[in-house]
Amino acid sequence: MYAVIKTGGKQHRVVVDELLKVELLKAEKGETIKFEDVLMVVDGDNVKIGQPVVDGASVEVEVVEHGRGEKNPYHQAQPS
Repeated sequence: MYAVIKTGGKQHRVVVDELLKVELLKAEKGETIKFEDVLMVVDGDNVKIGQPVVDGASVEVEVVEHGRGEKNPYHQAQPS
């Protein structure tokens, strides 16, 4: 079983017990968040596609940690 959710302007395919990295969320570590923008739910041969979202569907996630990506010095602006 998996679902496709929308968060941070992007779509993510989520599966139970999977770690997922998303854009900044206003939640503390250990909090549970409920995503209600579920675009599709697939359970074996049973597929529900929302128009635009699946009615009554939601995905609950737990915030495991907050992180920041490493800086890439090759993409910094150079003075001319």
